[in-house]
Amino acid sequence: MTVRIAIVVSDFNYDVTRIMLEKALEHAKFLSTEVSVVFHVPGTFDSPYGVMEVIGLDYVDAVVVLGAVIKGETDHDEVVAHQAARKILDLGVQYGKPVALGVIGPGASRIQALERAEEYARRAVEAAVKMVRRKRALEGAKYEGRTIYVE
Repeated sequence: MTVRIAIVVSDFNYDVTRIMLEKALEHAKFLSTEVSVVFHVPGTFDSPYGVMEVIGLDYVDAVVVLGAVIKGETDHDEVVAHQAARKILDLGVQYGKPVALGVIGPGASRIQALERAEEYARRAVEAAVKMVRRKRALEGAKYEGRTIYVE
């Protein structure tokens, strides 16, 4: 059965997130994964709202969140990244669906973010797909008194 993912992508730091979205779409195709929704949000801080909108859809098995939180002159990047990550994790647990965090930062410079964009996007898509496949394997496993290994 095909894995269907939604991608929530931040438009803030678009020079980085555009690359991330392109690479995520390419990697999903490589993994024979269907991208059923691409939901744009203004910034990483807004990502939990985007996740909330798509995670409950019956044609979404997992969500990939893409964003770049660049270090500025204050600690604002830490507040944004930490709060968004916490709520994104909470939503995945609440809905019982994997949510993969492909967010660069906090503390990254623009150059570091550009260098990491492809890798973070690929890893997030791969994590989402693996978690869906493992969830399906566990749901289909029959316990017969022996440890079930899900890899």
